[in-house]
Amino acid sequence: MSIKLHFKKKMSVYKYNPEGSTLRRDQKKLLEMLQYVSDLCKAYNIQYWLSSGTLLGGARHQGFIPWDDDMDIVMLKKDYKKLEKILCSIDDSQFVFHCMKTDVDYIQYFGKFRKRKGKITSKSLRYNYYKWAGIGFDIFAIEKTNYLSARIAELLYHKMQRPTQYIRIAIIRKPLIRIVEAINTFFFHPILRLIGKINPRDEYHYVLGTGWAKHTFYMKDTFPLSTLDFEGIKMPCPHNTDAYLTNVYGNWHEAPTHKEILKTIQYIDEIQKIDK
Repeated sequence: MSIKLHFKKKMSVYKYNPEGSTLRRDQKKLLEMLQYVSDLCKAYNIQYWLSSGTLLGGARHQGFIPWDDDMDIVMLKKDYKKLEKILCSIDDSQFVFHCMKTDVDYIQYFGKFRKRKGKITSKSLRYNYYKWAGIGFDIFAIEKTNYLSARIAELLYHKMQRPTQYIRIAIIRKPLIRIVEAINTFFFHPILRLIGKINPRDEYHYVLGTGWAKHTFYMKDTFPLSTLDFEGIKMPCPHNTDAYLTNVYGNWHEAPTHKEILKTIQYIDEIQKIDK
């Protein structure tokens, strides 16, 4: 079953990202990269679906949010582990799966499928330390847990783990990143998973440590997956896309104001993607 959700108000939003712009070029490249991963998922019977701003864009704009420079997909934790193993084993000259297993300076509990070449220049130091910094999209995993556990894990990440990536001295930064990761992974997270078993609402959240605890997934709203039109391609989405988007964004049908959009575009300008 396919769904098609429409923007309630017609807006000339595409003036923010005209055809031929650098951002539009990057969006098309991201779509090609997603197709690469999507083909692998089909070959290995891995289910994924669009999430976050990418799902919002698909539902509201039938494609990218015009001013968005990112893509997000999500899957169950067991499927993520399967895909991670596959992507880490592929030796591709163009793309790489960027995760904790492939880069000691990477601290996220989700992976990024990136271009090997290219560099993101940003005020954030972490991009300077990453092994790869080409354009890419996020691949998230979700696990069954409650909001309390997800929120505490999110705070631990921001207070303990995230600060390690800004340490300039490599011989201190690299081992400290892994020490803090081990403390969270093998001490705090197991405790939080026990707490997460108190879950009367049958909630799923991004795997502990990822962040964005407010993103709640309910299996009754997710499966069986449906599809929506995304840049002219049928893409998987939750069975009840409206329920997920309303939970995360509230009135998602309404686009941001002109002022809010300009703030986003200014941020995108700060994180410039330069192809080599």
